[in-house]
Order: sequence, then C-alpha cells, then structure tokens
Amino acid sequence: MSEVTKQVSPMFPTYARFPITMVRGEGSLLWDDQGKEYIDLMCGVAVTNLGHNHPRVNQKLKEQMDQLWHVSNLFNIPNQQKLAELLTANSCMDAVFFCNSGAEANEAAIKIARRYFQKIRGEERYEIVTCLQSFHGRTLATLTATGQEKVREGFLPLPEGFSYVPYNDIEAIRAAIGPKTCAVMIEMVQGEGGVRPAERAYLQAVAQLCREQGILLIADEIQTGVGRTGKLFAYEHYEIEPDIMTLAKGLGNGFPIGAMLGKEFLREAFSAGSHGSTFGGTPIATAAAIGVIETILSEGLAVKAFQLGEWSKNYLRTHLDEHPLVKDIRGLGFLLGIECTESVTVWVNEMHAAGVLVIQAGPNVIRILPAITIDQPLLETALSRIVAVLQRAKEQQPVI
Repeated sequence: MSEVTKQVSPMFPTYARFPITMVRGEGSLLWDDQGKEYIDLMCGVAVTNLGHNHPRVNQKLKEQMDQLWHVSNLFNIPNQQKLAELLTANSCMDAVFFCNSGAEANEAAIKIARRYFQKIRGEERYEIVTCLQSFHGRTLATLTATGQEKVREGFLPLPEGFSYVPYNDIEAIRAAIGPKTCAVMIEMVQGEGGVRPAERAYLQAVAQLCREQGILLIADEIQTGVGRTGKLFAYEHYEIEPDIMTLAKGLGNGFPIGAMLGKEFLREAFSAGSHGSTFGGTPIATAAAIGVIETILSEGLAVKAFQLGEWSKNYLRTHLDEHPLVKDIRGLGFLLGIECTESVTVWVNEMHAAGVLVIQAGPNVIRILPAITIDQPLLETALSRIVAVLQRAKEQQPVI
C-alpha cells in the first residue's frame, strides 16, 4: 500500500470536521485528546441537553443494558409504554411512534399526514407546505421538505408534494394552501435556518388557518423540543396545539432515538403494518429517554433554561452593544443566535481555540446551545470568551 493510500480515510468525506478529537465529557465540559478543556455550548447540535455523562441517564442505561438490549417491535416493550405515557401526559398529544432519528420522525409525520387523508378521509391530499430556510432532515422526503436548495443539490429526482413559503408570513401560507394540501410543517424556531423564532401572532394564525382549512399542523420540534427553549416543547410558548409533533436530538441525550407524536384522531391512520422501524424504540433507547424526561420534569430544568437564556441574551446585548459586526442577538430559551454582518467561520474557530464550543447556523450566525443543566458562573465564563473574540474581530476591522 502506498503512503498516499494510507493517508486516505476509509470514511466518506460527508462532514467538514473541526480539527478536534474529543475523548471525555462531564456536564458542560469536554476534553480533547491533547488534554485541552472546552466549555460545550454546542451540545452535539442540541443533543446533550442534560450535559455529558449525566448520572441519572447513565444509570437507566446501565440497568437496562444488563437486562435486555433488543427485541422486535412485534413484542410489547415496557419502556416504550412508559416513555409514551410520559410524553403524552406532558404534551397535547395522544399517541407515539418511536424511531431512531429526527429525519425518520419527520418522515413518519409526512407519511401519517398523507395516509390520514387518503386512507381515512378518502381525499387525495398529499401536498405539504414548509418554509424557506427550514431544515427537516436528509432522507429524500425530508430533504425535499427542507426549504434550502443546498441540501437538495445532486439528489434529483425529488419526491413531489412540497411547496415553500417565507417564514413568518401568514399570507404566503394562505396563498400556498390548495385542494391537494394535507399539512403545514413548521419549526417553532428555525435552527439551521439562522436561529429565527416564529412570531407569536404568526404561529397562532397558522394554527387557526389549518383548522379553518381542515388540514394538519406539524410541529418539527427536533431541535426545539425536550426543554431546549424553556418549555418541555416549544409549541407551549405560543399557546397552540399542533396535530403532529416530531422529536429527536435531546430526547436521548446522545443515545439515538426519535419520536413522532399525534392526536387521537390520527391513530387509525397508522394501523398495523402501515409503518415500522427495526430499531425504533429499543429497550435501551427508551430507557435513556425516560431518564431524560424524568430529570427535566423533576428538576424544573426547562424553566432554568428559559431564565438563563434570557440572562444570556441580556449579557450578550450589553457587551456587544453597538458592535459594528453584530446585527442581532436573538433566540428562545437556550437556542440562541448572534447574527453578524459577515461570515463567522473564522470567529467560530477562534472561539474553539479559546475553549468554547459553538456552531454556525448558516454563514453569518453563531449558534449557542448550552446544556440546560449548565450553571451560571460557567455560562458567564463561556459568554465572556465569545465576547472577547468578537471584540478582537472588531479591532481588526479597517477604519473607513
């Protein structure tokens, strides 16, 4: 084997990886293979909501791993029942389908919306309205649902049945609804699309419009769910009730699990044999998720996330007031964004070098996603380092 061949990774280059190798985590801290410590304000992109190595989740996993890892979904799985009861008891939903990821949860949402109209209502409705700059996944159906051309490039032909409208524009949704429309699919906060929260009046108008038109409202809570925004589920901020909700990311705190939840009237649309998942809702995955939900509820962590999220916005606004490179500081709970006037790629790398992990949301937004268990002193240390990097960037700007 040649020296050149030896240097080529056996993995497909699908990720633009940071030059960091993490080996250990505890709470909101991570350490790389060189022993460098980082404050994690990225959380695996809104996944480790309870931080790393959480004792209650770990205990649930260890207990279950010593008992049973996997059986087919053709058998009853007690952990599934318990988790479904926790999720429905603490939401406006009535039934749950478990899967492995956010894309699969959204795929299930698309399928149940279509099947409800075609098999239960006898109506040939299949079109779903989504928003520009949205992100719903990377399966063929969910990348087509995503309102970003860059994720669809090179994957033609795409499934039909999706249309796209500007976010926070109720008239655009009204105009897009037609005789074939079965649902509107929307994020409460666009995460990948630039950390853009929905306006309260807008989401309430969308919910009302869906009721008037007799179509379904799908809330994609893959990134916003499980305490991240200051409620267990972000739709609660807006006092609406979606018909379908999707979850993943923070649900397992790093253990892969997704869920599609729906109202009671949708139950018949997912009858036996209509959908399935080999690894959806395994005893281990649901054990982890039970630990996550029980911890958030018993410790009031969603409320903490909201309070510290508001404190964080105020801190950043105070220290970055009139900063020439900062356009906006926004977000909901612990899903925060700093919008800048230019690409933030270099600054994100500098923040990593300063020992704070953040991630971009588009080319010019710094996305901040702390664990909802983080304490305020550590959070303040992290934010002060972010401010310091941006202040250095300001000083390096040419004087006009």
